[in-house]
Amino acid sequence: MEEPHSPAQARFVRRPLTVGWREYLAFPEWDIRRMKVKMDTGARTSALDVAAYHLLQEDGRLMAELHVVVNARRPDQVKVVQTPVLGTVVVCDTGGRREERPLVETAIRLGPVVKPVLLTITNRSGLRFRMILGRKALENDFVVDVSKQYVLGRKERTK
Repeated sequence: MEEPHSPAQARFVRRPLTVGWREYLAFPEWDIRRMKVKMDTGARTSALDVAAYHLLQEDGRLMAELHVVVNARRPDQVKVVQTPVLGTVVVCDTGGRREERPLVETAIRLGPVVKPVLLTITNRSGLRFRMILGRKALENDFVVDVSKQYVLGRKERTK
């Protein structure tokens, strides 16, 4: 039988972080510091909006060149990043249509938590949020309080 944790060890057990239904997150590996994201507990996978993407072979690996829309109010301003493609997945969108999407992995930073997540790549330009964070990315690290938003800090407004 395994011994219970001592009180000293218990201090280091991290509890899930409470987040609001929408927050700002960062992609440290892609040098994207702030993007609005909606927590979507109804979606299994996370989805990232891109203005365009191109698949290419580089050193025998499938890579994606992503044109990431960082600010929904400025869709003409994009950040171009390259990342390995893990494969493709078929996803059913909110309208019930099936779509084949590239699947990539990168780190996100949401508050103090930095973790790798899987993202599908798609065009979400007609939707309010350019990114959704699904259940698989939220599990074990986050609890969503749907009555709150920007729990981790709101973007400062410039006058």
